[in-house]
Amino acid sequence: MGLIKPADTLAMPKLPASPFEARPAEEAGRAPRGDDIDRRLPSHDEIFLDHVGHFVPDRDVARGALMRAGFAPTPVSVGFNPDGSPTGTGNLTAMLEHGYIEVLFKSAETALAHELDSAIARHAGVHLAAFAVADAGDAHRRLERAGFALRPLVEFTRPVETESGSATAAFTVVRVQQGVMPEGRIQILTHGTESVVWQPRWIAHPNGALGLAAVTFVVADPEEAAQRFARFTDRSARRSRSGYAIALDRGRVEIVAVDAFAAAFPEIAIPAVPFTGAYGVVVKSLNALDELLRNNGVRARMAGDCVIALFPEELGKGAWLFAEESQVTPLK
Repeated sequence: MGLIKPADTLAMPKLPASPFEARPAEEAGRAPRGDDIDRRLPSHDEIFLDHVGHFVPDRDVARGALMRAGFAPTPVSVGFNPDGSPTGTGNLTAMLEHGYIEVLFKSAETALAHELDSAIARHAGVHLAAFAVADAGDAHRRLERAGFALRPLVEFTRPVETESGSATAAFTVVRVQQGVMPEGRIQILTHGTESVVWQPRWIAHPNGALGLAAVTFVVADPEEAAQRFARFTDRSARRSRSGYAIALDRGRVEIVAVDAFAAAFPEIAIPAVPFTGAYGVVVKSLNALDELLRNNGVRARMAGDCVIALFPEELGKGAWLFAEESQVTPLK
């Protein structure tokens, strides 16, 4: 049985033909839609869309761009390896109740920083999508069995200021070898310090942002990419008029062809393919959001039940898809 499922077969039960085949999110007694999961982190064999990352040359102007769009970013933090050496990148984030938005910048001369430089040289924008699981070690072994070329499992930390003093955020990250996922730095992670990362003081945003809903990849061969992402996430891909969608236990991956993306987002000039062209954010009120964006000079338009807002130049190429429901998309 293949990994691609026609839309009209979604309701049919489907068991994996092998341990390596992707599964629908509703199997094994789990909720079929992330709307029903009110936890920040996955349990058992769930997989969530955890965060997306903008690669930028200037952290300060990127921070200002996030604020113009109504996000309340955290202070800057710099990453370290277990031996105390710098990872080469630092970040600031917009923490949401479910998931978050990350802005990554170069902090030291390392191999990881050079990968960031290379991505920015192609275009600034979203070059990272991370999926959360309960056990990164299990995910690493699963991906190895599925034939992915992997880097060693890695432990990352970064210092974080809390209201009670200094703390350390810890992550275990599964990374493929460079080029295996040409869409960017596509990785799986396990959070070790939820309370340090999701601090209540950083979760409320003027734009009413609540959660990360979806990430959209523009590719030359949607079927190949859908098969690969289905194997990577261990979830089935469903055909759509624009390409494919992969429903996770919370969030989804959308994979579309160039012409389909151009038709839905004519205002976005695709800088290169593959391209992470957009991601979805659930908000409390589109009316309040629209007023904030207009007042702050962020270019946006209504598209059905969502607002398409172009990233300010400081955050790179692409767009936010703001909606009041996680399943809303302008892609058909």
